[in-house]
Amino acid sequence: MASARERSAGTGDMVVSADGTEIAFDRSGTGPAVVLVASALADRSDTAKLAALLAEDFTVINYDRRGRGASGDADSYTPDREIEDIAALVAHVGGSASLFGSSSGAVLALRAAAAGVDVDRLALYEPPFVVADGDDGPPGDLAQQVNALLADGRDGDAVRYFMTRVQGMPGAAVFFMKLMPKVWANLTGMARTLPYDIAVMGETQRGEPLRPEEWQGVTVPTRVLTGGKSPAAFRRAADAVTEILPRADHRVLPGLGHGAVVMTPRKIAPQITEFLKMS
Repeated sequence: MASARERSAGTGDMVVSADGTEIAFDRSGTGPAVVLVASALADRSDTAKLAALLAEDFTVINYDRRGRGASGDADSYTPDREIEDIAALVAHVGGSASLFGSSSGAVLALRAAAAGVDVDRLALYEPPFVVADGDDGPPGDLAQQVNALLADGRDGDAVRYFMTRVQGMPGAAVFFMKLMPKVWANLTGMARTLPYDIAVMGETQRGEPLRPEEWQGVTVPTRVLTGGKSPAAFRRAADAVTEILPRADHRVLPGLGHGAVVMTPRKIAPQITEFLKMS
């Protein structure tokens, strides 16, 4: 992986990824390094509370994925570009780090480890694989629908479509979010990155078993966390991950749902800390 150039940037720091894209991040704490990989429609502000909790024990790199927040973007996209972004951040902290990812960010973290980024440990919260026939997955034409809305300049409609049809959010909840201008502006500002998360998920949400060969490069200790209040499909996905990875386990956290990383980070942080400190 290419080494990264670094510079200071206003409210944080920047590394320059292999394709020249500037990736913004905040660095906090001391100790072993952990990079936080956000989910769809999330930036580093969504993981700031979790970062502060983990910084009591670790050097935490909390970054804006490309196209979000203060990070730059490029004219074309493949998941490989985001893997290079993670590699640049890992290089910044000395060449190796653990990764924590949530939802599609968990899948991106897995892909980074599979691609050979020097990862110490992987902690994942609810990677949204759909591995069983009958489990609800996104519409088969998700990419086409989202791309069409974005092409028409209907970024807000793309966000609403993704939230209701993929994240399962009630339409009324989205309506009330639209009444909060700052929240809605932040979400619509990230609408153009929805195809990125769709590409990261690839063929893994079709109700079929995971393909072991796609993940055979992941050999580091891995812990998959799921919430006890989340749909059972997340637990089936976590079990599927542990079955194909040689050093993985799965823990269910009672009372938590899919949004726990943002909503209740104090209940997530101890689980991450315990796992990352294991010898």
